[in-house]
Amino acid sequence: MGRYVIRRLLQMVPVFIGSTFLIFFMVYALGDPVAALFGDKAPDPATAARIRQELYLDEPLWKQYGHYMGQILSGNFGTAFNGQKVTALMADAFPVTLRLTLVAILFEIVFGITLGVLSGLRRGRSADTTVLLLTLIVVSIPTFVSGYVLQYLFGVKWGIVSPSVSPEAPFDELLLPGIVLALTSLAYVTRLSRTSIAENSRADYVRTAVAKGLPRRRVVTRHLLRNSLIPVVTFIGTDVGALMGGAIVTERIFNIHGVGFQLYQGILRQNSPTVVGFVTILVIVFLLANLLVDLLYAVLDPRIRYA
Repeated sequence: MGRYVIRRLLQMVPVFIGSTFLIFFMVYALGDPVAALFGDKAPDPATAARIRQELYLDEPLWKQYGHYMGQILSGNFGTAFNGQKVTALMADAFPVTLRLTLVAILFEIVFGITLGVLSGLRRGRSADTTVLLLTLIVVSIPTFVSGYVLQYLFGVKWGIVSPSVSPEAPFDELLLPGIVLALTSLAYVTRLSRTSIAENSRADYVRTAVAKGLPRRRVVTRHLLRNSLIPVVTFIGTDVGALMGGAIVTERIFNIHGVGFQLYQGILRQNSPTVVGFVTILVIVFLLANLLVDLLYAVLDPRIRYA
C-alpha cells in the first residue's frame, strides 16, 4: 500500500503541472492583465511597461509560469488587483465552500445511497419507477431554477430559513444551499446506486450467501452493498472538486462569499491572480480526492490489493 501511495503521488506531479500550466496559459496568454487592471481607461505606455516588469509579464510565458510556480511553492499566490493577498481571499472563501460542500456530500450519501439501495432491491416495482422518474426530473431542472424556487418557498414565502446566508455562513444557514448544490449529484448517485445494486443482486456471491442461510440484512450490508458502492464512491470522490468549483450559481443565489463567488468576481473583473490561484487549489483538491477514492477501493472490496 505504501509503495502504491508513493507511486500515485508521483503520478500526480505531471498532472498538476500540466493542469496548472493550461490554466495559466488560458488566463494570462489569452488576456491582458494590465489592461484589465486599468479597466476602460488606457494606461500610460511607460506605466504599463513598469507594471508588466513588476508582474513578470515581459518574460516568455514559460518563464512566467516557472516564476509563478516558484511563488506558489513558497506560499505566495500573488496579490489581487484590489490590493488584497490572494491567500487572504482563500482563507475567507475556502472554509465557507468546504462547509457548503460537506453539507451537499452528506446529503448525497445519506439520501442518494438510501434511495438507490431501496430502488435497486425493488427493481421493476412501483417504488423503483417512482424513484427513476423523480431523479430524471431533478436532473432536467437547472440549478438556478431549483435554487430560486426553493429560496422563494422556504426563505420568502414560508420563512423557514433565511433567504440569504450571513458572512459567517454557519451550518444551519447552509442546509438549503447545500441541498440545492447537491440535487443534481444526488440524482446521479441514486441512479448509480440503484443500477449497481440491481446488477450485483444477481451475482453468484450473493446467491451463495443466501444459500448459506445468512440473514437478508447481512447479505445486503456486508456483501451486496460493499461491492456495489465502488462506482458510487468513484463518483462522489470526483464530485467533491466539482461541487467546490461549480458552486458559482448556488453561491450567487444565496449570497455566499465562497470559492464560487470569488471565481465569479475574478472572471468578471479579469482578476487573473485570483482566478489562477483559486483554480490551482481546486486542482489539488481534485487530485487528492481521486487518491482517496483509490485507497477506499481496498476498504470496500477485500479482493483489491495494491502492489
